[in-house]
Amino acid sequence: QVTMVESGGGSVQAGGSLMLSCAARYVQFANCGMDWYRQPPGKERELIASISEVGATTYADSVKGRFTISITTDVKTLYLHMTDLKSDDTAVYICAARCPAWLQERPNYWGQGTQVTVSS
Repeated sequence: QVTMVESGGGSVQAGGSLMLSCAARYVQFANCGMDWYRQPPGKERELIASISEVGATTYADSVKGRFTISITTDVKTLYLHMTDLKSDDTAVYICAARCPAWLQERPNYWGQGTQVTVSS
């Protein structure tokens, strides 16, 4: 069974940085589109960053210029590098995959999520 496991969450002060990781088991991310979502407390889940199967990246306006999505060359680990963190970034962060990218408009694989808490 395909599983995706996030790590790297935690508590950080405003202005700090964190690196989230998402590792896949029993699947490689080749030919998949990959996403990071987040769900702030009491709010809807939102898509914040995507990387296509050919490496093209897109970001939500709320994180553009501060967050960077990347993937290892063996396409087994997805990252989200977060800098200049703000209290509004407090959320559960969830990785997701659309495999194969040309068939799936929405994720068909999801991680469990990792908590990020930013204190001001």
